Amino acid sequence: MTEADVDVHVTQDGTIRVAAGPLGPAFTQAVLDVAGAVLAWPVLGDPSLPVAEVHDAGRAQQWLWAVYGERTAAAVHACAAGESAGVRVRAAMTALAGSVARLGFGHWAFRWWPASHMDGIPALQPDVLGLELAALTHRCQQLFDDFGDQPDDCVAELIEEHQAALDPLIHWWRAASQPADTVRHLESVLRLIDEAADSAGLDGQALRRLRSSLDQRRPVGTPVDLGALFARHGDYALAAGDPIVVGGRVIARGSGTNDWRRYPPGFVDAAENAVSWTARALGARRQIEVEVVADVAAPAAGVPLVAEVRVDGGQANRVSLARRDDMWTGRADLDVPAEAIPPRIEVGVLLPGFDPGPGAFDEVQGRADRDAIRDVARRRLAAVAQPLPHDAFAGPFLAEIAATSTGEDF
Repeated sequence: MTEADVDVHVTQDGTIRVAAGPLGPAFTQAVLDVAGAVLAWPVLGDPSLPVAEVHDAGRAQQWLWAVYGERTAAAVHACAAGESAGVRVRAAMTALAGSVARLGFGHWAFRWWPASHMDGIPALQPDVLGLELAALTHRCQQLFDDFGDQPDDCVAELIEEHQAALDPLIHWWRAASQPADTVRHLESVLRLIDEAADSAGLDGQALRRLRSSLDQRRPVGTPVDLGALFARHGDYALAAGDPIVVGGRVIARGSGTNDWRRYPPGFVDAAENAVSWTARALGARRQIEVEVVADVAAPAAGVPLVAEVRVDGGQANRVSLARRDDMWTGRADLDVPAEAIPPRIEVGVLLPGFDPGPGAFDEVQGRADRDAIRDVARRRLAAVAQPLPHDAFAGPFLAEIAATSTGEDF
């Protein structure tokens, strides 16, 4: 158990803040909604205690002492009672704090994992990750209560949505030639899922097979091919739309900005150079063609993904994109003055209604943060080959182990 200093103080809006360290931009934070508070961790920093924004100290007391220790819980109580405006105390990194931080990171990975065929960062199989999040949520039930305002208290929903991975996980657990650490990890996850399903009153054939498998002695089966076991067939469908024009005189080409915060996960390959464009002269016309590398899970049609194009810093124009095989593509005429040769063109990709709008982000810092997140993903995947700690929940996620074993984006 390690310890760290935390500041406990009342903010101007009456929230009690437990600050264990600095937080970066929103997409570099792992966040959990818990009873009476919101917890956040910096994904790019070293493992640490969370920063807590406590809006109901009474409800939060059920877990504060178990996450931070008794001194922090007492300091929050004193602030809530008006006995103190702020104090620094010594907090403990408890066992529950470690599990909660892992749960928060898992939710972050579900949203922000930088899967990229171009960068060689494999995707995490969503059903495998979803079931492990269900197991972790059940393990961390002390954080939640029955008020119904905590969207991350979603064990039943996670199991029901991702139960397609139950049989493959059982098969993986029962397979031969598995490292002992991986076997323990799999069994921990499966038993917690079984307990969680029983507590939630869930039933179904897959859950019955799980219970039956856990009731039996684990047999030593045949070797398992994780690539086949968790294969996600993503044959690219041909989206409607006109083909990209070939021909004309190229007047400019380049790469655009691929800011993940401007569209939902699973739409675009996370590589920095996933967005490219070519400007052509077709007689008196000027036209831009935009190509964006699609994520393997990207929807094939019906999504109004667009490219935002600016010429020489002028007004932004939007180019509709359609999914073709492994690309989003689109084209539009450009208003380029004759003297602007070559023009200065900026291109980004976004989903209208999801994008927060112009000026919301610092582009330079955003690119640095995206690079840092790619480094986090690569380090975690590289660490899969290392022996797991005694507590398997402190090691890589099962989805990370599977990703490195398949060597591709499922």
